[in-house]
Amino acid sequence: MNIIQSKNPSELGTVAGKAAAELIRNVIEEKGFANIILATGTSQFETIRQLIEEKEIDWSKVNMFHLDEYIGLPVSHPASFRKYLKERFLEKVNPLNSTVLINGEVDPVEECVRLAGLITEHPIDVALVGIGENGHLAFNDPPADFDTEEPYLVVNLDEPCRKQQFSEGWFASVEDVPRQAISMSVKQICKSTHIICSVPDRRKAQGVKDSLEQPVNNQYPASILQNHPNCSLYLDEESASLLSPETVK
Repeated sequence: MNIIQSKNPSELGTVAGKAAAELIRNVIEEKGFANIILATGTSQFETIRQLIEEKEIDWSKVNMFHLDEYIGLPVSHPASFRKYLKERFLEKVNPLNSTVLINGEVDPVEECVRLAGLITEHPIDVALVGIGENGHLAFNDPPADFDTEEPYLVVNLDEPCRKQQFSEGWFASVEDVPRQAISMSVKQICKSTHIICSVPDRRKAQGVKDSLEQPVNNQYPASILQNHPNCSLYLDEESASLLSPETVK
């Protein structure tokens, strides 16, 4: 794993977004197209901002998937990740070749089957992800399922995860946060050729420390990234504040 530390979230997003753009351009040049994953949430604001600003990406050759969506939440809700991606990314770049968004308003089991068929046909070249306060990867809260081959799962959201969504301002109360979601599985995320992991802010510091300094363990879901051959982790001073000097040297 390659660790890149910046001073603040803005600088982190600039560096991570440029790195993601370079990878996408290279893949398009090599293969003629690129399959990508975009993450959502406040941790991705600056990375996506920079990605949008990057030039010479032929978005018409890009197929995009996303990581997770709440079950039963309408697309009109402020916390909807479909809404997030439409407003913060899709409406600001030229049309993509294809966009696969998770619909949490239909039968979730059938939706997982639909998504699995599509992503199996589009092996991921570049994945943009984050790490949760509880160390989750996508909505794979601890203890995460490291073994399933299913690309998408119906998952239960634990209390720390739901509190994070509330504290970020997406919901009026913790009780309003759905208790289930559809999430890309850990193994599916790790099948991506390249992973760009953007993790700013002090509130993520413990999750970052556990993910890097604990042994790979499903109690620390993002620790699995230690095993990925092409994962770059982008931190700022606050999110890296609990790491030992040996980790970041």
